[in-house]
Amino acid sequence: MISGGLDQIFNWPRPVKRVILTAVDAVFIAASFLAAMVLRLDSLHWVSAPQIWVALAITLPVTLLIFDRLGVYRSVVRFIGIDSLKAIGLGVVLSALFVLLASQFFQLLVPRAVPLIYALLLFVLVGGVRFAVRSLFLQRKSLQKSRVIIYGAGMCGRQVLVSLQQASDYLPVAFVDDSPDLHGAHVGGLEVYPSEAIPRLVSSTGAKMVLLAIPSATLAQRKRIIAQMEELPVRVQTIPDMTDIVSGRASVSEIRQVAPDDLLGRDPVPPDPALIGANITGKVVLVTGAGGSIGSELCRQIIRQKPSQLALLEQSEIALYMIERELEAMAAKEGCPVTITPLLGSVQHEGRMGAVLTRLGVNTIFHAAAYKHVHLVEENVVEGLRNNTFGTLTMARSAIKAGVDMFVLVSTDKAVRPTNIMGASKRLAELICQSLAAEQSHTRFCMVRFGNVLESSGSVVPLFRRQIAAGGPITVTHRDVTRYFMTIPEASQLVIQASALASGGDVFVLDMGEPVKVYDLARRIVRLSGLRPYVAGERGAETGDIEIVFGKLRPGEKLYEELLVSDQARPTRHPRILTEPVTSMAWSELEPMLQRLREACEMYDITNIRNILVNAPTNYTPDPRIADLVWRLAARDAAAE
Repeated sequence: MISGGLDQIFNWPRPVKRVILTAVDAVFIAASFLAAMVLRLDSLHWVSAPQIWVALAITLPVTLLIFDRLGVYRSVVRFIGIDSLKAIGLGVVLSALFVLLASQFFQLLVPRAVPLIYALLLFVLVGGVRFAVRSLFLQRKSLQKSRVIIYGAGMCGRQVLVSLQQASDYLPVAFVDDSPDLHGAHVGGLEVYPSEAIPRLVSSTGAKMVLLAIPSATLAQRKRIIAQMEELPVRVQTIPDMTDIVSGRASVSEIRQVAPDDLLGRDPVPPDPALIGANITGKVVLVTGAGGSIGSELCRQIIRQKPSQLALLEQSEIALYMIERELEAMAAKEGCPVTITPLLGSVQHEGRMGAVLTRLGVNTIFHAAAYKHVHLVEENVVEGLRNNTFGTLTMARSAIKAGVDMFVLVSTDKAVRPTNIMGASKRLAELICQSLAAEQSHTRFCMVRFGNVLESSGSVVPLFRRQIAAGGPITVTHRDVTRYFMTIPEASQLVIQASALASGGDVFVLDMGEPVKVYDLARRIVRLSGLRPYVAGERGAETGDIEIVFGKLRPGEKLYEELLVSDQARPTRHPRILTEPVTSMAWSELEPMLQRLREACEMYDITNIRNILVNAPTNYTPDPRIADLVWRLAARDAAAE
């Protein structure tokens, strides 16, 4: 109730608050003058002297006028500072001088020591009350702020402290740092503690967030730090990394969610300059699927290597519009003189692709256009094959005909012993590139396989965060489902570098580190949001905040993804890129098989399509359930007859 009354007072109109402040100051002026008389004369016999009351009567309006002219009433009390205090002090001195001069000029019998005592009392009352109101306001605001522990007491940590102190949402309460030299020291008024003290600090300060202000830390160090706080009831957030801060793409004061690569804790290997620019610098480069997650990041990486022209092929108009705008702004900001050519079209249209490659004189193609979501391709078999397999065939043939130097197929770990149409379609795309590489010598082909990329469209991390923001539950297909993860920038950089290692028909596999259980990833993201995950029916579920719900594997999905077919993978000059010998197929054998597959697609014969894929050298093991939506409707209608 008291808090509500204070809120109303603080929200009164400025003119009303100014009138009240003037009235209060009038009381203070009178009280200070009378108190000064009592203190100086140590009696009340002067009360009956009319000259004293005349002195007070003329001092009161003159002092208020002085305060007004000095801007005392223009200052916002809640933000009062040293400048306002100087104005009050000057006003008090001028008021005291007026009392002294007026008493002498008008013979008002005011003792000479009274103006000095009066000035001291008035300054304390007028200035003190204002600072008391300011303190009350700030105290109330601090109670409404989210208390923050800053991890990192270095330069960035200090800049973050200043930014947070000026903000209205956060209240820094302590520093934490790994350097023993800083422990016990005070930085910006806050004590620095070791990391072991975080649980105690969270309990004693009521902190709701730990902010990582360590942009120069490696991902391995960040992973270790984050792991220390997983079980604590705090939200863990971070500032941008040092690269973004130095380049001007972000500022120290920006607070972000912990990045997915922090969860993986694997530092990317810096790109090899000799590899990353080999097929790009000064050349005409085409990226298919340029508006997708991988395609768009490939474009960003390619721009920095200064091609003469970058062509963006995309069948989604809005995706093409967005990536074109972004790349133009990026090229202008980073000073990259690149011609950006947006092209609407599908990789399935042979005439369009041939014209594009010939007219532009394309040197390098990064073929990232594909339908990638397993369950969608499983439910739309024919379109998945037309885009992923026959789209690749069209692009590869057109590249050879147009004299393209380098063709890079962005493949997937799902092409390894596939159990779904998406993986089988990409394995067929690999076979096409391998066969055509052996049929001619000008266009070099290579394929690059990798697993899931974090923060891509449909990735589990943004899905989990949306589900947490909605209050849960988080959905995980299976408790034991395990996936390989890599960040989009690292995957894109490695794809580009792998292309420079190709001699023709190579299959490259990216080293993606250790596989991650999706259930464990979900629990970590919940905990780093300051919440507690639980599974209904398990011990401790009654104290949880976000429920994790298990479903079941959809048709074609695996529990465990694979990256390598065998143990014959060989290293390359890049520590994160391996090459593996895989089964290939002569074009004379592959072409008739593709023709049979095309005919089956035209007939929408799903059963025959599956048989052709099983008999091809793809190691395809289909799910017993046929999930294609059109086939299921036809089967239902046939059964009804």
